[in-house]
Amino acid sequence: MAAIGFVGLGAMGAPMAQHLLASQHSVTVFARRADVMTPFLDAGARAASSPADLASRSDIVCIMVTDTAAVEEVILGTQGIVHGARDGLVVIDHSTIIPARARRLAADLRTRGIAMLDAPVSGGVAAAAAGTLSIMVGGEATVYERCRPILLAFGQTVTYMGDSGAGQVAKACNQICTIVNQHAAAEAMLLAERSGVDPLKVRDALMAGFGASRMLELQAPKMVARAFEGRVESRLHHKDILIVLEMARELGIGLPASAAAARTLAELQARGGAKKDSAAVFTILAGD
Repeated sequence: MAAIGFVGLGAMGAPMAQHLLASQHSVTVFARRADVMTPFLDAGARAASSPADLASRSDIVCIMVTDTAAVEEVILGTQGIVHGARDGLVVIDHSTIIPARARRLAADLRTRGIAMLDAPVSGGVAAAAAGTLSIMVGGEATVYERCRPILLAFGQTVTYMGDSGAGQVAKACNQICTIVNQHAAAEAMLLAERSGVDPLKVRDALMAGFGASRMLELQAPKMVARAFEGRVESRLHHKDILIVLEMARELGIGLPASAAAARTLAELQARGGAKKDSAAVFTILAGD
């Protein structure tokens, strides 16, 4: 089996790495805090001292970090992957980043003899824990085919989208549907609540019809209960919708629903809600 390195052991990355270990892969992990690695070492993983050290022990390195800058630091930084990469290394980036930067990173790595797949995921923490993520992959088709069995360790649906950056474009489209639908759920719950109709009964009725969505199903109860301590922090959705709008500007197209969602998320950040569950956009609409 391939030797796999994993960088980024947060809410999403941790269960993904655990699935690789459960699949009997040889796994090396890196995290800036040693204590974060402890559960993985107890399960049989090895610890690396840096991304470069991790790359020197790996055939494939998976990355799951917060944003474009973090990915670039892991790959190109002073202790980055490029400084320890073996010949023929494959980097699989599961983070959600700017498609143009994903293409640029892939091109840079190609000149160094390193292949890269952009493979962002969808499904949230629950799907990561269950191993049922949807994975959207961009990069060379032959590299994708070689890595697909590894992706299936934590992904139920793995779709090859095309050349480098295509996976990130698909993820941007996914985030439009996710974030705009979440705002629609917030508006529906607010309208029901202010009209004196039980919003949870409204949610149940809508879930049986064309108004159904995963965001209505999962986020509406949080909105009604004002329970915003979930694990999809609003800062991440804010970052993602800004990627969408930057892409739209470059393409010369208007995305008014995404722009409206971005404004609400920006206000939530300004009010100190960056680490609240993204369902907290409800509070902005409700004036809570």
